[in-house]
Amino acid sequence: MKTTPTVGLVGSRGSYGRWLRQFFEQRMGLRVLGRDPGGETALSERALIEAVDVLVFCAPIRQTPSLIRHYVELAAGAEHRQLWLDITSIKAAPVTAMLTSRAEVVGLHPMSAAPKASTLRGRAMVVCEARLDAWRPWLERFLVASEADCVRAEAEQHDRVMALVQGMVHATHMAQGAVLRELAPAVGGLDGIHPFRSVGYELDVAVTRRILAGNPAIYQDIQFENPYVAPMLERLTAHLDTLRDLVRSGDDAARHQLREKLLEDSRAYVGERAVAEGSYAFERLGYLLADLHEPRFISVFLPLDRPGSLRALLSVFERHGINLDSIHSSRSADGELLFRIGIDRHGDAKSLREAILAIEQDAIGRVVDAADI
Repeated sequence: MKTTPTVGLVGSRGSYGRWLRQFFEQRMGLRVLGRDPGGETALSERALIEAVDVLVFCAPIRQTPSLIRHYVELAAGAEHRQLWLDITSIKAAPVTAMLTSRAEVVGLHPMSAAPKASTLRGRAMVVCEARLDAWRPWLERFLVASEADCVRAEAEQHDRVMALVQGMVHATHMAQGAVLRELAPAVGGLDGIHPFRSVGYELDVAVTRRILAGNPAIYQDIQFENPYVAPMLERLTAHLDTLRDLVRSGDDAARHQLREKLLEDSRAYVGERAVAEGSYAFERLGYLLADLHEPRFISVFLPLDRPGSLRALLSVFERHGINLDSIHSSRSADGELLFRIGIDRHGDAKSLREAILAIEQDAIGRVVDAADI
């Protein structure tokens, strides 16, 4: 095992392939070679196998097991000192395929889309160790460098959990999207519904729109390629059918059954402490949404990532007598860390414009967006 191995990416033009290339090169200082079945072909498949020490498969879910088997045939034993990894949302099939090789094998599943940030800090990553020996120290260095919240699991356990964490969540929101498409036009469309929004509706619509904004093949494969999704869907639709039948009945017995089977029994299973924590988390998200809906705000990018940068920004508002309602950090589509600052809607507009000018003239930051100033 080399301390600074060469990494090969199969499927390197996808979003995670691009992120991994940048991570390995910039964060770990490694040489990265890539090959994409649909584009990048500077190296032949066999040449890629011979040139690398770590081979990472980050191809579409449906294609990954057969692609791995293809590389096993091409390698023909030349991989016996290598580490093979895959980055997919399903684990049993690709891990099983990698185990037919002579390489050491670990399945990985970062529980988010490819981040804008340089690490997976604050995000979970499932690690399925299938065959690991000489490469363990290097894998641990990689996991530490990723800053992910790593959870260890067997591949089958992962897939069973994903039927709930991904399959169920995606299914319910895809169905919600279809219902909105069919029923919303009669009440003014999505724009007509928006003024009536609740926190729950707004959070659900945000998840639905996130799914619709993504790659359809990913959500399709998560439903079709995980064998534990179909039984989950049977249970989900059974409970929805029960709810429909109870509502149609509408009598006191039906109301009692709904309350018992769909609320009280589930509350008892979740537990009072977890229910309270979840309710509080929901309230916090509601306050966050309220802040983000405030009409008067500015978004600022701070180019100098060092202690005191935020204090320098806030001092500008203090000097100009501007009261702040909220401060939230986020990242732009380009990965820049932004601070969204809600401004007291009754404050002096002239002072706010002067503060914005001072932020840029004093080279404290760059105002990238502003509203109601």
